[in-house]
Amino acid sequence: MSAPLEHLVPSRAAKKARFDSDSIYPILDEALFCTISYSIDNQPFSIPTSFVRYEDKIYIHGSVGSHFIRQIATGIPVCITVMLVDALVVAKSAFSHSVNYRSVVIFSKAEIIEDYEQKLASFEWLTNKVVPDSWEYLRPVKPNEVKKTTALAFKLDESSAKARTGMPNDEEEDLELPIWSGLIPLSNKRLSPISDSLSENISLPAHLQHL
Repeated sequence: MSAPLEHLVPSRAAKKARFDSDSIYPILDEALFCTISYSIDNQPFSIPTSFVRYEDKIYIHGSVGSHFIRQIATGIPVCITVMLVDALVVAKSAFSHSVNYRSVVIFSKAEIIEDYEQKLASFEWLTNKVVPDSWEYLRPVKPNEVKKTTALAFKLDESSAKARTGMPNDEEEDLELPIWSGLIPLSNKRLSPISDSLSENISLPAHLQHL
């Protein structure tokens, strides 16, 4: 990552910002969803979608008929955000409450993936991120399904990470108050799969048995 541009530096707690791939990539790899924001004719839009990082780009997919996909595929500037929440930070005063989090902000423009094999590969990357090791198990994607889907890539050249960790930062005069303070940890994890009516007699595949 090159030296940070001005718009990448947060206005608050700027010292918490990181601009290196070692800080940014792990957050992107853990998060399943991002939010893509853009503006058309001064009308703001903000759309959540699944994504995957591969090397120095992230990829999304969508129907060729999607208004959202068609708009950002023109190459307009977008802002992409990701946030993982690790804990609620409960202080002795409401004013000092906070959140332990890890986040990434990306400024980029969409690149349309035209090459069929690269496009198919991006489908595999995203599928295996959402449901690990599932691509080879599933029915192969048909060529007409690839044609019906737009794949977009976004460079990570203009991106930054920011995080908060640790216990509450109470005001000095509040430290001795008999009020509980600490963390309420949060987690987002995959639970045991639930079969639909068509799969009740089908054994759970190996890639799902560890969930």
